Amino acid sequence: MKMKGIKIIALLCAALAMVIFLCNLTITNAAEGKTFTSPQDIEKNRVGLVLGTSKKLIGGLPNPYYSYRIEATIKLYKAGKIEFVLVSGDNGTRYYNEPNTIKKDLIAGGIPAEKIFLDFAGFRTLDSMVRAKEIFGLDSVTVISQEFHNQRAIYLAEKKGLSAIGFNARTVAGNQGLKVQFREYLARVKVFIDLLFNTQPKFFGERIEIK
Repeated sequence: MKMKGIKIIALLCAALAMVIFLCNLTITNAAEGKTFTSPQDIEKNRVGLVLGTSKKLIGGLPNPYYSYRIEATIKLYKAGKIEFVLVSGDNGTRYYNEPNTIKKDLIAGGIPAEKIFLDFAGFRTLDSMVRAKEIFGLDSVTVISQEFHNQRAIYLAEKKGLSAIGFNARTVAGNQGLKVQFREYLARVKVFIDLLFNTQPKFFGERIEIK
């Protein structure tokens, strides 16, 4: 009986590993040729969508994922490959406001305030992509984040009827990078669960025109 239980657990672990592998492979393959690291190589889109994250890590240290996304957005704008920036992030409490924080740093980097629009209800990547289409009326967009995140965003966008390409911010090495990559594998499984159950954004709201 004990051996039988071990076999069942082993089979379940193998099945889970296969599911994770297939979800990851599907999303990676779907985004092939749609993410770029050089502004010279990417086609122009009217709007760049930067996906929010916290500016500081737990403990108060700077979050390199945040810094690199700010850097990439400014680089893309100054290269003339986007005309407007849509910042999508979490505004869950009065003390935590990703879009406003990102906007301040983009302005400091030389992007005019009137070129920046804010989505305060981008609680998840799915919310950000659906709202880009349904609330901000976009048919196409350049997503700005790290490559692994761009791949997932592109897959979700196109499943929701939004044409998307990605501009890759610099990645993060070391232990912090490994932890985020591990969470990404689980997030990719969640993509298919959300699509299966047609999960909707937490909020919709009135249409906002980017112009």
